[in-house]
Amino acid sequence: MQRVISFSSAFRATATGLHAHCLRCTRHENACRTPIRKHSQDQPTNNTVHLSCYSLPHRILISVSGQDTSSFLQGIITNDMALLGEDALRAMYAHILSVQGRTLYDIILYSLKGNPDGLNGVLLECDSTVQDSIMQLLKVYKIRRKVNFSLCPSLSLWALLPQNKTAVLGKSKPDVTAADKVLVLEQDPRTELMGWRMITSCRNNPHEVVSVCQESNTEEYHRHRYEIGLPEGVKDLPPGEALPLESNLVYMQGISFSKGCYIGQELTARTHHTGVIRKRVMPVTMSAPAETLDQGAALETEGGKPAGKHRAGIDKLGLSLVRLAHAREPLKLKSSDGVTVTLQATVPDWWPKNSKDK
Repeated sequence: MQRVISFSSAFRATATGLHAHCLRCTRHENACRTPIRKHSQDQPTNNTVHLSCYSLPHRILISVSGQDTSSFLQGIITNDMALLGEDALRAMYAHILSVQGRTLYDIILYSLKGNPDGLNGVLLECDSTVQDSIMQLLKVYKIRRKVNFSLCPSLSLWALLPQNKTAVLGKSKPDVTAADKVLVLEQDPRTELMGWRMITSCRNNPHEVVSVCQESNTEEYHRHRYEIGLPEGVKDLPPGEALPLESNLVYMQGISFSKGCYIGQELTARTHHTGVIRKRVMPVTMSAPAETLDQGAALETEGGKPAGKHRAGIDKLGLSLVRLAHAREPLKLKSSDGVTVTLQATVPDWWPKNSKDK
């Protein structure tokens, strides 16, 4: 009799679980029929994190759609488009390189898989100052492929960062109060220290979409980037000058060494397999505001040896391309008015601890 009762209880529990699973599947299928993906089903109900929302007007979005979208992008970006097709990965970082293997554009791709048009399209995020040149490049490489490009001025891009920096290490999505207004909400693919990326209509205010959200100054977003040592845009990654591996592309999960050929691959793959990277973009603290320094100004050791080049910054935080042999030494450079400025480079906490990880 006890066995019969146990079996009956187990059967009822299993049936209840299957019923709940079917309800979840039904909700998921209904969500996939709408133009905007829903995010409400996997939202945390506790441990609420207070967020700072940063508008990113210096970044723009380009729609790339058509049946050849994946194969087209596969041939011109450093990362593997096959990874973006997986359900678990909806955002991916990559660079578009020149034929000589130097960085032209740093981009983030967002998958729109699940939209009713069935085109497997993506949104491409890039620096706003290069929108004309990147559109031209995409059209040049299009040839006869069935792929279309268009700017998305009706969409708005936001970065979401916890006000408490220690909370950024969490994996839970921000608590969304209006899921129907969210087109994309994904963790920044470069490092979890950069929080979350959100794409909505320009008509929507983040307060209407995300709970416990406070809109903050974009300058604070850049200050955070420079503090942790993450390059973004043409000032940090000069087009045609920056090298992808020196720019920490591997550390930001932005490259695949197992995919097929792509433009600029030869030099990048050769450098990777030799294992010799003598310079890296690193965060620096300076004795004078970054605004007084020229981009590309030469760095020197106290003994006068070449130590790299300054890139960009804000206030007394910035990024420089530093020779690793001198990374732990005090460095100096001349400001635009001829004053000697001292710098100190640091190794970011989010870099891999294993020195073999290039």
